[in-house]
Amino acid sequence: MLNKLEKKFGRFAIPNLTLYLIGSYVLGYILSFVGDGAALSWIAFYPPLILSGEIWRLISWVIMPAGSFDILMVLMLFIFYQFGTILEKTWGSFRFNVYVLSGIIITVIGGFITYAISPAASFTLMSFSTYYISLSIFLAVAAMYPNMEVMLYFIIPIKFKWAAVIHLAYLGYMCFKAFSVGAIGTVVLIIASLVNCALMMYLVKNDYTSPGAQFKNARRKAEFKRKVNEGRKEAASMGYRNASGTVTKHKCAICGRTELDGDELEFRFCSKCEGNYEYCQDHLFTHQHVKRL
Repeated sequence: MLNKLEKKFGRFAIPNLTLYLIGSYVLGYILSFVGDGAALSWIAFYPPLILSGEIWRLISWVIMPAGSFDILMVLMLFIFYQFGTILEKTWGSFRFNVYVLSGIIITVIGGFITYAISPAASFTLMSFSTYYISLSIFLAVAAMYPNMEVMLYFIIPIKFKWAAVIHLAYLGYMCFKAFSVGAIGTVVLIIASLVNCALMMYLVKNDYTSPGAQFKNARRKAEFKRKVNEGRKEAASMGYRNASGTVTKHKCAICGRTELDGDELEFRFCSKCEGNYEYCQDHLFTHQHVKRL
């Protein structure tokens, strides 16, 4: 599905989208200083106002700052840029764009569902931002490269898969904490980011561009090449020679012809025969398969 969509809409993909997201955060922080943050009230996600006609809030909330501006936030944005770049180079710009866009859409849907179930909870939705969507990018990278290492606290080396487990435990704690104080909006943000991550990983699980698929394909090719080389070595050791005594690379196990008997001849190993048996094109599909006792 993603391949078909990329053929139609791939030219509209935004390269280096991570930089634009970071730029939106910077703009959000600038607005937070305008009128003591009053400007943010005009762009926040707020279902009652959206339903009354302020439809720009459906997308303007994306530039909401992800938290207080301090050294930790600067560090988080730097790490976010690194992981976002890794994921974009792995999937390509189109798939990375789809990941971010679907995260935004799923979050908006979750917000409206929350408002429909509990209108009073909508007041907590003022805190909606793409912060948890950004955090979920690390989970996607960890799923693609589980055995890569990251320096925890710049000191402790830990593999991505274990760091992802710690991250999921942290998100679970944040969900429990937010739910206990009635911050339903935070719960919605976390769940939406995880749903989006799981959905995207499902869509790319058989994607040839994913490292997992590339690894399986490379392993399959290497196994095939190994068997072919073994067959050639066995053929050479068996002394495939023509009448003049020249050693040949190929020999049909049925008719005994080699590549020296004609330029038009082609030879293949049979995958169904138990052993390294090679056949010409005339006998590849007509021979009786060899089975070991």
